[in-house]
Amino acid sequence: MKKVLFIDGCFRKEQSRTARLSRAFFSALKGYEAERIDLDALPISPLGRKEMEERNVLTAAEEYGHTMFDIAKQFAASDMVVIAAPFWDMGIPAKLKTYFEHVSVSGIAFDGETCEGKCRAERMIFLTTRGLEIEEGSEQEQATPYLKALCRFFGIGEFMSVSAFGLDVIPPEKCESRLRRAEEEAISLAKSLEANE
Repeated sequence: MKKVLFIDGCFRKEQSRTARLSRAFFSALKGYEAERIDLDALPISPLGRKEMEERNVLTAAEEYGHTMFDIAKQFAASDMVVIAAPFWDMGIPAKLKTYFEHVSVSGIAFDGETCEGKCRAERMIFLTTRGLEIEEGSEQEQATPYLKALCRFFGIGEFMSVSAFGLDVIPPEKCESRLRRAEEEAISLAKSLEANE
């Protein structure tokens, strides 16, 4: 069975609107074994000079047995990546950015000489909600362009996203309607992936 890596950045748990999209998506996804990473509980910190120097020494020697590479190996070996994270400060939560710092390892996620991606995932899916009236494609929305760029860098074939926006600035009944439409889109996407496998 194919494996989907679920990177869960919904820190508000059950109260998270983005978590609603992820629950809808996974309720309809068939044919995959899901492995969930709870970003909130993941013990990682931004890489500083000491950590980078240690990593560079190990990657130069192609010694990938250290536990610091476990995250990158897990990511690179997955058949699909699903990210659920809210829109924070015009982009993504800092913990998600830190996660990708740990994933971006030369020799695992990409080839250090050619810069070609080495990840096996066929697609990356981004599920998100935004409180402001900021549509995907707006210059204020920097989460999607960043993740698309990573997708290409890692050699992942396709990037797809489902979002609901304006949820903090529209009446509650319209907010609920937008969320339901996004949930339906997430379900439809999940069903289409099963059909294409």
